[in-house]
Amino acid sequence: MAISHAPPVAIPTPRTSRTGRRVLFFGTYDARRYPRVRVLQEGFAALGDDVLKCNVPLRLDTAARVRMLRRPWLVPLLAAKLAATWIRLIARSRRFRGVDLIVVGYMGHFDVHLARLLWPRTPVALDHLVSARDTALDRRVSSRWLIRLLDGLDRAAVKAAHFPCVDTAEHRERVSVAARGRSVVVPVGAPSDWFYPPVRPASGRVRVVFFGSFTPLQGAPVIGEALRLLAHDDRFTFTIVGRGQDYEETRAAAGPANVEWIDWVEPEQLPYLVACHDVCLGIFGTGPKALRVVPNKVFQGAAAGTAIITSDTPPQRQELGDAAAYVPADDAPALAAELQRLADDRERLWELRVAAFGRANERFHPSAVIEALNARLPAPEPVAAVRPVAA
Repeated sequence: MAISHAPPVAIPTPRTSRTGRRVLFFGTYDARRYPRVRVLQEGFAALGDDVLKCNVPLRLDTAARVRMLRRPWLVPLLAAKLAATWIRLIARSRRFRGVDLIVVGYMGHFDVHLARLLWPRTPVALDHLVSARDTALDRRVSSRWLIRLLDGLDRAAVKAAHFPCVDTAEHRERVSVAARGRSVVVPVGAPSDWFYPPVRPASGRVRVVFFGSFTPLQGAPVIGEALRLLAHDDRFTFTIVGRGQDYEETRAAAGPANVEWIDWVEPEQLPYLVACHDVCLGIFGTGPKALRVVPNKVFQGAAAGTAIITSDTPPQRQELGDAAAYVPADDAPALAAELQRLADDRERLWELRVAAFGRANERFHPSAVIEALNARLPAPEPVAAVRPVAA
């Protein structure tokens, strides 16, 4: 698919009072690969806060970290990479004093401890979007000692943070009782560059997109099987973006379906690519983690003005309400049938697109996502703004 660029739409103004805090985003997070950090940064900026960044990306995605932990002889390599980034972070941290809040970005299980050491008197919020233990189980790690180790890592990270942030109420219930009262549910949301109001096509095929890393949680083989069932229905075109653990199984299941397989799309191009489709597919896995999350792609697909079809789970219904179509998890025939219903009823398809974008506009924009965390934070100290100083 040829990708051209169109300007995204700037959506709402903040609905909470302006705070004027100095908020420092800290850690080894990778904002380009994982847009959750940008959602929080844009949210604080919308509140009128001064958003600062002390960031050295570790450049190891979740899959790479899991691979290293499965091979204990590679753990020293992980430790060495982490130490090298921390040395740079410590050097940069000297530029930032007098901040009101530290936000440790996504996958900051280790970074949160460094943040507490560097700013012992400053509140620290940890974006605990991913449980290391749950991720390992979802990736089918079977080592009991490793699962126990990762569970301890999760607990220590949450304990270190003043405000652990999780994405759903179901995940909050899994936080230790001692930390649950400090925990805040902050939905994943979507960055502002994902917001494209839907444009009604004059006619043509139903354009369906799925993008992801093909983890078991996503249930991509279910999508592949549904595509095979629709292989001879020429009302559809399918675009599948990404690679990962279940990619080969998914591609084999899809068979001769009319699919464009794209291994990689630059993060800056992905929002517009998705917005050029009618339907965005969510997740269809059946593991415990799949039943507790609302994935990135659901928030982003809604913001891009596509109709959402995803598995019928409590957190997804809670977040999306009537602005999505739901099918049972791990049920390829049900997914294929729902796609056929939308192809039969183009008015219903359009209504779902409009509803999804409306829901995203109201609840998934950074200025809305940040409200729950903002409500829990202490007021800033009444001092003059502090600028970063030269190193």
